[in-house]
Amino acid sequence: MTETIAPESAKPARWALGWWPPTLITFISSSCVMILELVASRLIAPYVGVSLYTWTSVIGVVLAGMSIGNYIGGRLADRWASRYLLGGAFLLAGLCSFGALAVDGLAKQMPTDWPIIIQIMLLTAGLFLIPSLVLGTISPILVKLAVRDLAKTGSTVGRIYAAGTVGSIAGTFATGFWLISWFGTHTIIWAVGVVLVLLGLALIVGRRWPVMAAAVVALGAGSWFANGQGWLQSICDRETNYFCIRVVEQTRDGAPVRALILDRMVHSHSSLDDPTKLVYDYERMYAEVTAHRAAQDDHLRALFIGGGGYTFPRYMATIYPGSDVDVIEIDPEVTEVAYEELGVRRDAKITNYNEDGRMVLSREPSQTYDLIYGDAFNDFSVPYHLTTHEFNQRVQAWLAEDGLYVINMIDGAQARFLRAFVETLRQTFPYVYVAPTDFEWKQLSRNTFVIVASGQPVAVDAIGAGSDRRFASHLLSAADLDAVLAAGKVVILTDRYAPVDQMLAPVFRDVVGE
Repeated sequence: MTETIAPESAKPARWALGWWPPTLITFISSSCVMILELVASRLIAPYVGVSLYTWTSVIGVVLAGMSIGNYIGGRLADRWASRYLLGGAFLLAGLCSFGALAVDGLAKQMPTDWPIIIQIMLLTAGLFLIPSLVLGTISPILVKLAVRDLAKTGSTVGRIYAAGTVGSIAGTFATGFWLISWFGTHTIIWAVGVVLVLLGLALIVGRRWPVMAAAVVALGAGSWFANGQGWLQSICDRETNYFCIRVVEQTRDGAPVRALILDRMVHSHSSLDDPTKLVYDYERMYAEVTAHRAAQDDHLRALFIGGGGYTFPRYMATIYPGSDVDVIEIDPEVTEVAYEELGVRRDAKITNYNEDGRMVLSREPSQTYDLIYGDAFNDFSVPYHLTTHEFNQRVQAWLAEDGLYVINMIDGAQARFLRAFVETLRQTFPYVYVAPTDFEWKQLSRNTFVIVASGQPVAVDAIGAGSDRRFASHLLSAADLDAVLAAGKVVILTDRYAPVDQMLAPVFRDVVGE
């Protein structure tokens, strides 16, 4: 007597996915994962900034959640695989995604005396570990349901993986190029949650259209209510592909100013009443260096690599009205904010280039500049391609023979980045001068340094004559600078090797929440 064995294709109906193609399901889930991953870094940027550490934390947390979810999903699939289980996973993932909107409350609960790296890890995990874990359970359940013929397992799984990869690509490009600047992070997260919830309900209820219609109405009403409560409103005034931009009113030196905040960093202060008001010490040093160069010819040609709040370009356009001021600012919205909210006049003699500074300087020089200012460093996220020997050569090509390259940078007492930056400059410019803004910089975890580089000797003792002489009084002597350079390993920064983030790691670790 023989026993008839049913083929694999004759699995019970409970294994079916209904009318939902597995490839479409995995496309949606994978795109949602990548959307959340990309939005995560922008969502936490106003609280912990954007750096190698935020991206490392986001990617690590999402991968950890997906890994755990894959394991749990596999165990669940072996025991209870059904479209109801799959729908439940989507439904739960959507609800968990809504929880990421609690970022403001969670960030405010973070102990501010903890190192910033710990804060980044905890904030990222608190917001995105659980949603990533639940989304990770989907793939093994889906594969279990989709494979109905063992002879076609390879092709079935291959199609699912391919669709998932295409979904990841679509989510990545859509988020990076359009969604964030169009809708903002909070709205995107809410929309992802709505999509996941609707897909989960669709898998559970099948073709019961009245139930789905009721769910759509309920979610629409919930979205309207959430928007009315301000839950979908970001703390940013504007969100772009580069920054979370905020402008706040503050008081400095007894006078009102407007502060431009890019992500978590107060980038500049601008007085609407007095365009010559400079708040930061490094800006006042800039003013002294500029005045020294203007003593030769007050018709200056100046280029700024990084615009920010346009405080110093505005200052130059006011103090030296006959000068030509060009500004390279990568984010056009930052430029627009400077004109609309920070007091920059539309008729000011300022020409803007909304591009990456390296791209502009890589072209053949259309003119040379008396002064080139480097001010593109944001918080502790240093664009390394603006620090290398190759970049300095491009600066030299655009600089007049007696021109000055003026940069401000941040480092701490260990001066690892400072040593590398100065020694790299010396490969191109024979004369490099360094002035810390604080006399006690060797006792500080971080300090701002103003650096002047030139192809010709600069009469630095004469800088600031008739004023506070901030630059000259803070200037490191040749012997002191040589001692700083000799205090540790010196790396020449190149396009092939520029470990800037690692050099600034001690500074970053010492910073606590502010």
